Amino acid sequence: MQLDKIHATVVTGFLGSGKTTLLSNLINNATDKRIAVIVNEFGEMDIDAELLRGCPLACEGEEDAEDGIFELANGCICCTVEEEFVPVMKKLIEKRDSIDHIVIETSGLALPKPLVQAFNWPEIKQHCTVDSVIAVLDGPAIATGTWATDPQAVDAARLADESLDHDPTLEELLDDQLAAADLAIVSKADQLDEGTRTAVRDWLSARLPKQVKALFIENGEADPELLTGLDSATEDRIEAITTHHDAHHAAGEEHEHAHDHFDSTVVVFGAVDSERLVAGIQQLIAEQTIYRVKGFVAAGDKPMRQVVQAVGERVAHYFDRLWDADETRATRLVFIGHDLDRARIREVLGAAELETAASA
Repeated sequence: MQLDKIHATVVTGFLGSGKTTLLSNLINNATDKRIAVIVNEFGEMDIDAELLRGCPLACEGEEDAEDGIFELANGCICCTVEEEFVPVMKKLIEKRDSIDHIVIETSGLALPKPLVQAFNWPEIKQHCTVDSVIAVLDGPAIATGTWATDPQAVDAARLADESLDHDPTLEELLDDQLAAADLAIVSKADQLDEGTRTAVRDWLSARLPKQVKALFIENGEADPELLTGLDSATEDRIEAITTHHDAHHAAGEEHEHAHDHFDSTVVVFGAVDSERLVAGIQQLIAEQTIYRVKGFVAAGDKPMRQVVQAVGERVAHYFDRLWDADETRATRLVFIGHDLDRARIREVLGAAELETAASA
């Protein structure tokens, strides 16, 4: 085991596969480790990072890393390795005496290979190693052959991926994530019966090397001892992995980073009627091309903050914690989609507001 290096776990998987839930549970239960987290999020407001900040991270924060959370501002980790990821890693290396482990949550369509390759850069390789690459898969989606909970939303996320011009299938993209994996996590196992669980296991067995295991979990709950300490040193074998993405490169196809085609906007209100807000979000999803909605809600006079997340046509909401005494109670939502009508979004959701507030 490479005891002299900081070990890093890379968590990858499609939008809605359960990466953030898995990561939250991992951090909550890894009480004996000081963990730094790198969150790669697309959008103007990092909702996932805020959710993770609710976990008791032991890594001390700094000006650009609150509570050990480092956010990569650009949404596509595979095309920001040199510009953003490497500088963050250098900052963590400077703090290596106070860090036991690094966890990296990639965006939904990020390819792990370019990220792992960065661990072979001399200034990183000297101090860090990839403990493992964990691919999180949506069990029910794999069983039905859709590969993701909402294929349309995942297709939208491909606009932020380097392989957009190649137009690969979702299965090919999933193959590329599995190719670099040291462990496959199948989420939502409680939604699989014996037959579909066997079918998913057989599908994975045909794609994973024998030494790579598949773990079926429920509610993102997995023993941290099974997720860390694998000491895979994935960077040592990454160059030998051939992906669909590599094949397109070899064919000489041009690449385009199409971030400009991906719209996002943030709306801010005061306290709202939660039911009317959710109904408004559903109405907007029906009217516009909206792929993802994420945010926090001040639901009436309730003392707890409400989390709202929408993928495709599904809108989920739950209360996560009490509002802090010195915290501004406000509703903040991020919309990600294509050709968003920002005025219409504010008009529809504004009808749910209970008090006057500004919009961003």
